[in-house]
Amino acid sequence: MRALKVLTCFIIIFLLIPIASAQTDGDAAYKAERAHAIELYGAQKYLEALPVFEDLASKNPKDDLVLLGLAACLVNHSATLSDAEAAGKERVRAKELLIKAQELGNKSQLLQNLLETIQKLPTSGQMKFSENPAVDDAMRAGEAAFARRDFDEAITDYSKALDLDPKNYGAALFVGDSYFQKKDFPNAGHWYGRASEINPNVETPYRYYADMLIKNGDMELARTKSIQAVVAEPYNPIPWRGLAAWANANHVQLIRVHINIPESVSQTDGKNTNFNIQPRESTKATAAWAGYGLARMLWRTEKFKQTFPQEREYRHSLAEESAALDIAAQTWARPDAKGEPSAERADPDLDLLAKIYAAGMIEPYVLVNGADQGIAADYPAYRDNNRTKLEQYLGQFVVPPTPPKPTP
Repeated sequence: MRALKVLTCFIIIFLLIPIASAQTDGDAAYKAERAHAIELYGAQKYLEALPVFEDLASKNPKDDLVLLGLAACLVNHSATLSDAEAAGKERVRAKELLIKAQELGNKSQLLQNLLETIQKLPTSGQMKFSENPAVDDAMRAGEAAFARRDFDEAITDYSKALDLDPKNYGAALFVGDSYFQKKDFPNAGHWYGRASEINPNVETPYRYYADMLIKNGDMELARTKSIQAVVAEPYNPIPWRGLAAWANANHVQLIRVHINIPESVSQTDGKNTNFNIQPRESTKATAAWAGYGLARMLWRTEKFKQTFPQEREYRHSLAEESAALDIAAQTWARPDAKGEPSAERADPDLDLLAKIYAAGMIEPYVLVNGADQGIAADYPAYRDNNRTKLEQYLGQFVVPPTPPKPTP
């Protein structure tokens, strides 16, 4: 439902920078026309820029940034079409242009986000905002008004859709987008917040709010919203790119949190247990990872069925991984026989695990930075009851503090 406005917002925020900074080849006339397309886009005259990008693409179909600009304009133009089939065809063509631009070497954040989003649409490119015809009509009217830059009319139409369906997350989000385009930032923030209240498990309103805050220099609140976007959808790469954009704007780097776990225990024929000792591993590290491996083996053979009797097949679960890591952390942190802290040499992976364990953040680590498909199945239920803890984990281990503002 929200796909088209997601695309439009990406276009508005990101497109100008990569196109304007590109180096082009060709004669002076082509360069002048290209500069004109960029100027139109910079003035947010997307419908006027469309035929110019079309002409440029026909002259140089290998200009990846022109293809990106054309695709973006097509997505914007598709919102003005009352014919759903025709609009869908424009979006399909936009996807083809994006793929070609990617093949030509364009790796911009805009292209990645735009392509990932448009690929979620049906193969026909057509989209439906609501099963309620009145709501769907109001949303389409809002989209058309937004594309024409008639933001007051768009707000009226989206608000009508929300009145008809108060749970319509997209309508609230799009009202926020419209206020953002009017540069009414307090109202935009209010409506992004309302959208996240309607559906807190979609990353888009948090990220849009963060983008706006970054532009307005409120980096601390932008940090919070960027983190909340990742908590909403941690297995979607788009909010992670948004978080990286916050880090870049503040000249800091996100911290890569990953614990390398050796295969310390294996089993053959379902009977024989093998202990695999790493050549340079200390005695205590060997014991820690052996405890981890044995715990996981117990889950595979017995505890999974006991814990999840409703599931027919074994899967790697949050409960299993957290329990196994707890054992490894406890073993590594255990004092020696004299009650003194261990004198074993440092082990970066186990030292990191011990810090995460001491902070009570094993489960958030597993879900955010150590998940596989099986573990990811446990995320929605955990997020419902532990959203604040997930935010705290990211703020403590992954995202650096907001740098202080430079003094005048």
